[in-house]
Amino acid sequence: MRSLRFPYSLEQSGRYPKALMAVPFALIIAVVVVALLTPPAVHLGPFLVAAPAMTASFAGPRMTALVGALAIATEAFVATTRTSITDLNHTYQLAALFLISVFVTFFAHLRVRHEDEMTHLRWVARAVQQVVMRPLPERSGPLRIASVYLAAEEEAQLGGDLYAVARTPGKTRVIIGDVRGKGLDAIGEAAGVLGVFRALAHQDRELSEAVGLLEAGVAADRSDAGESRGDGEDSGEAFVTAAVLDIPDAAQELHLVSCGHPQPLVLRAGRVHTLAVREPAPPLGLGHLLRSTFAAETFTFGAGDVLLLYTDGVIEARDSAGRFYPLSDRIASWGTQGPEALLERLRADLLRHAGGRLGDDAAMVAVERLPAAD
Repeated sequence: MRSLRFPYSLEQSGRYPKALMAVPFALIIAVVVVALLTPPAVHLGPFLVAAPAMTASFAGPRMTALVGALAIATEAFVATTRTSITDLNHTYQLAALFLISVFVTFFAHLRVRHEDEMTHLRWVARAVQQVVMRPLPERSGPLRIASVYLAAEEEAQLGGDLYAVARTPGKTRVIIGDVRGKGLDAIGEAAGVLGVFRALAHQDRELSEAVGLLEAGVAADRSDAGESRGDGEDSGEAFVTAAVLDIPDAAQELHLVSCGHPQPLVLRAGRVHTLAVREPAPPLGLGHLLRSTFAAETFTFGAGDVLLLYTDGVIEARDSAGRFYPLSDRIASWGTQGPEALLERLRADLLRHAGGRLGDDAAMVAVERLPAAD
């Protein structure tokens, strides 16, 4: 089995900007030249403190210590050349330069250690994402599929949004969902939902029955988690919105159960159609509050159509003026596009609308039904 390796530390890999190293060395050289050209009464030694200080802001402790040692040697050379190294003023400058170099070297060590910890966290998050959110297949029967996941927490890389595709005899089953909340609890909830979804897909149950079992699985998992924590958390405080679909290979249609999730869109002949269910079910985990049969509704999904599934992080993204992202209007103006091109353009446009950073996780899945000849 291929093992996962943790990346080298910042200083080991030498990833700090090499061009920046010219700045502290240039400063040291400039101080030496100017000091030799000015009268002895002018003391430029304090300027040397800037060399190790600025090095600590981007390099590791070894390089910072090296620059600090070079700055001390430079100050000693200037002192010897101009007056004497035992001169009281130069002695104090050397002592201060030594202490500051020690301090900034220690601070560089702390900064590199923090950056290594954050690198490790990002590495772990990517590993978790690969396990929980398996990459979707590019093809499933007559369908072509693409997906995009944008995490609101830059360091986390993964949040509570989820999606998955499972192949069953004669059809493809798709789920997209959004766990209320963030952090490890949301990731654990998402992993639980996806685990139940994949297990049920292999049993080839009817869509409405499968969603009912998903609801039961989410409720049971939350009950077990609450008992293990002993916190008495109200189950109504947590839930999962989801849209679960069956897309038959032969029939030009799809079947949808919506559990409080944003309405899917279908792009057909340059127009956007909203898949609005007549009887939406409550979010998963709230089934005990409202009885629901999780009835599946049927919509047309023919060759050349592109289905767009998304979480509320897309439509709730705001611009600088507080306006929500107009998803339907934007994709309608782009015309017909394949899944990959559609999501790539949507991703760029969404981030541009939100100023480069989202306030919530956003997941998008695009599915195109190919003509029979493909």
